[in-house]
Amino acid sequence: MPVNFGPIIYELSVWALPVIVAVTFHEVAHGLVAHWFGDDTAWMLGRVNFNPLRHIDPFGTIVMPAILWFAGGFIFGYAKPVPVNFGQLRKPKRDMIWVAAAGPGMNMLLAFVSGLLLNVAVFAPVYFRNWLLLNLDDSIQINIMLAVFNMLPLPPLDGGRVIVGLLPLKLARPFSRIERYGILILLALIFLLPMLGRNLGIDLNVVSWALSDPVNWLYRAMRWVTGTYSMTEI
Repeated sequence: MPVNFGPIIYELSVWALPVIVAVTFHEVAHGLVAHWFGDDTAWMLGRVNFNPLRHIDPFGTIVMPAILWFAGGFIFGYAKPVPVNFGQLRKPKRDMIWVAAAGPGMNMLLAFVSGLLLNVAVFAPVYFRNWLLLNLDDSIQINIMLAVFNMLPLPPLDGGRVIVGLLPLKLARPFSRIERYGILILLALIFLLPMLGRNLGIDLNVVSWALSDPVNWLYRAMRWVTGTYSMTEI
């Protein structure tokens, strides 16, 4: 029996564009704010650029999220990190906070703009309207998810770097050393711990626990703030 790929392609299309825009603007924000505070590393390497091809990691941005999406699990992905030389910042410990927070801040701004655009999208031509509404609604969800996820207090995530900048130096130094193991810890929390939990019959998806309530609350708040909370077209 032939497989109908139409619905799958349509579903992917309403997620792919918001993801690409979200990760591109996220990385550009890091590089731009680093440039403002004195570090030109990303600027000189051409990473302060809205061309998504400069930021997309083929596996982390496309393949991994697609696999997880088809598997029906937690959708996780990443872009190529913008290089930042914190030593070149004018006040490294303070400015690190602004550089790290810029990415999640940009994602919250994109979520807000997407909510505002929903009010206009309802007037789009009928054949295009539903696809556009779904893209914008998914943009709100994806950008909020990306912002909250990146603010988890684990280096090298943005939240971990914000904490490094806020902590006294005696505490910041040992905490920052976690960064070399941060990705391994994160992958273990996302993949290995839930797998172990399934074998034990226990829900050990701690990342989902940490994200679900803040993401759901922020999504509802964003729809309310932008006047689209009661919209039924989506």
